[in-house]
Amino acid sequence: MTERNSWNYRNPCLTMHQPWASLLVYGIKRIEGRSWPAPIRGRLWIHAAGKVPDEATIKAMEEFYREIYAVDGIYDLKFPENYPVSRLLAYGCVEVVGCSRREELACWKEVPQGARLEALTDFCWLCEQPQKLLVPFEMRGNQGVYNLERKIYEAAVRGLAPVRSPLPTKFPLPNPRDPFSLKPGSIFARFPGSKATEMEKSSALCSAIAGAQAAATQFSKKDRSSCNDAIQNRNRTDAKRSGQFESTSWENNRSPAGNFDKGSNRGTRLFLKQGQSSYSEHDGISSHNQLPRADSNHSLRPPSKIFTDAMRELKLS
Repeated sequence: MTERNSWNYRNPCLTMHQPWASLLVYGIKRIEGRSWPAPIRGRLWIHAAGKVPDEATIKAMEEFYREIYAVDGIYDLKFPENYPVSRLLAYGCVEVVGCSRREELACWKEVPQGARLEALTDFCWLCEQPQKLLVPFEMRGNQGVYNLERKIYEAAVRGLAPVRSPLPTKFPLPNPRDPFSLKPGSIFARFPGSKATEMEKSSALCSAIAGAQAAATQFSKKDRSSCNDAIQNRNRTDAKRSGQFESTSWENNRSPAGNFDKGSNRGTRLFLKQGQSSYSEHDGISSHNQLPRADSNHSLRPPSKIFTDAMRELKLS
């Protein structure tokens, strides 16, 4: 049985570079940082990219987590013995319970201070309940969030086991009945005037944060490029579909007298919808700036000349 969410993903999966992928499914990493808001809620499968991490990157990230957990009194962290690549990790998945802006998470006093220090990117995907996949699966990855192949999902879901996090963290939802209530802007809405607590950072902590930021920078441009490529691919697909509609539906539905029948009204509504700026009620920002949904029929290009002529004839009729 596949898993669905309101963004029409089935068994969503995310390809991540090492060592971040293993740190997330080990429960050490609680925040997945991206330049775009989380398009899903619920289970997210994790796939490790093919690039082998260098020792300097692994050392920088492990030192970063040692320091931020020490802020909350956790000193005994057990890191992965190795960081496998090009496979669905042996720990499998996490639950994405929300998404926030970096500046919001830094002010959120309901979560451990170490978790707040993980806010290093524009958007923070809030992750809970890491689960371990006992047998890893070799598979190819993809850009952005994509659907896990059904045969891999059916095999993987039977081999999950919970992972004990060093400091289990809960991110409370503003509205427990709405899984998308924890979204960018919602924390400031609940706690207006919130400000990040100024804490005295040791030189070791400052150095660890700087090292983590430097390690992540090598992939940040590629992350934005992946998002832009996915949006452009969606636009090209929708443009082809719209082009077919323009060349057939409008001419077929137009009556000899210059008026439009019921079918053309449907076409008018479609183009009106396409001419508007699409808006996500879940993430509270224009969907032009986020990774597209798995199944989307929106087009971002302006109304065509055919649409303009059609509207002019409607006004004259």
